[in-house]
Amino acid sequence: MATSAHVATGGARGGDAAGDAQVRDFLERVITDGGAAVAGLCTALGDRLGLYEAMAGAGPLTSAELAVRTGLVERYVREWLAAQVAGEYVTYAPDTDTYLLPDAHAAVLADPELPSYAAGFFTALQALYATEDALMDAFRTGEGVGWEEHGPALFAGTAKFFRPGYTAALVPEWLASLGGVVDKLERGAKVADIGCGYGYSTALMARAFPRSRFVGYDFHRPSVEAARGVAAEQGIGDRVRFEVATAQDFPGEDFDLITFFDCLHDTGDPGGALRHAEHALAEDGLCMIVEPNVSSHAEENANPIGRVLTAASVAVCLPSALAQHGPQALGNHAGEEAMRDIADAAGLHHWKLAAESPVNRVYAVGR
Repeated sequence: MATSAHVATGGARGGDAAGDAQVRDFLERVITDGGAAVAGLCTALGDRLGLYEAMAGAGPLTSAELAVRTGLVERYVREWLAAQVAGEYVTYAPDTDTYLLPDAHAAVLADPELPSYAAGFFTALQALYATEDALMDAFRTGEGVGWEEHGPALFAGTAKFFRPGYTAALVPEWLASLGGVVDKLERGAKVADIGCGYGYSTALMARAFPRSRFVGYDFHRPSVEAARGVAAEQGIGDRVRFEVATAQDFPGEDFDLITFFDCLHDTGDPGGALRHAEHALAEDGLCMIVEPNVSSHAEENANPIGRVLTAASVAVCLPSALAQHGPQALGNHAGEEAMRDIADAAGLHHWKLAAESPVNRVYAVGR
């Protein structure tokens, strides 16, 4: 690495020693980031091909044994395992030529039902890199890159990424923090889930509260069709349905609860969405707005989660909002104050931070 830094700085003849060390340190960080970016493809492959799932709880395996378990070609499997060992995702025992996925790593990489599962994020990356040229044009023109312009991997990967957190917290923590909402849902309430995507959030609520009725709205037809498949698979079609509509024109009224899960900042008119929600709420209805846990102050986002989320705003959130040609394109880190002001202008004057996780902040918003 020192040789690389020497080349990169042209030898830095007569340069400042402290400055040279800073260059080396930063070069190492950038190369580390580059390695992580390339390795992310291997993580996505491991997730999508079932390699992590096949290794979870299986004990030490040879590359040939893993190939048999997954029905894949051993030579590719062996190459993938070498990359996993280099990234310290998998351990290797040279004496037995076997590979092991530690249980702690399996909890993050192998089981989508666990709240710690994070491999779904890497599925989305292939779609993001594929729109780099469109993003370059957007930077030059100020136009957007619509959600629908991305590949299917983004839609599936986003759903996989958020699902574990919703599964862990939505019913036992977030809804419980809203004050009286759970009682309504248990008795039988009317709920609209705006920007529902693949419908995992809607389905979680529908399974937990069979006496209530739920409708998920999303402008993206392929996601709505996927959500309908989720409802059919889970056998909850008697209490939930999914329809194509935007946040500004979804039908219905007298909703006891209207939810926005990680989507309000993606709209080109968040104020219009909240004005429409205010009109659609029942007299004592409530909105639950779930937004990324990032700050409007750039320096406060210098941490792993802040880095992921603000980068996602560059690649997806801001371009999606700009593509809608609305009055406001927030990005995902506008901050609580800006969101609260938008809600207040929409007639939703009561705002409370109800719950918080490392990734999300949950707001209870009403008239």
